[in-house]
Amino acid sequence: MKINKLALLIAFAIASVLFLEVAARADEADQSTKITFSQAIEIPGQILPAGTYLFKLADRNDLNVVRIFNPEGTRLYATLQTATAERVKPTGDTVVVLAEQPEGRPETLVKWFYPGTTSGHELVYSKQEEQQLAQDRLQTVKAQQTAQAAD
Repeated sequence: MKINKLALLIAFAIASVLFLEVAARADEADQSTKITFSQAIEIPGQILPAGTYLFKLADRNDLNVVRIFNPEGTRLYATLQTATAERVKPTGDTVVVLAEQPEGRPETLVKWFYPGTTSGHELVYSKQEEQQLAQDRLQTVKAQQTAQAAD
């Protein structure tokens, strides 16, 4: 009987370790990331005031829809269509690409890259806005971020 209890204990320990490993990587599946902007930022259809926002994939199987929430993930600000953006080299940080705007207008969020990936998310704007963004000066910024564990 002691052998069965020992075997059960070992099996439980192994299962626990495997479960913890999956849970620790859960934030990678939906790319949950908190990003802090020190100034207002424009996204398609609205302007977000300076502050911290939670970015995450709307569906872990669809990399082209991103949702933006308050830091706690309790208030949805936007669900945005994106296109795949590529970069040559991944970094260990969240990276955003912003388009500088004329005086008095907030910078526009163009792309978002999750840490460690070469594929990111390019926000989809109207044709007219895309033409304007193509003329704007772009800057790449390492975002103040912390990975957010999935619920």
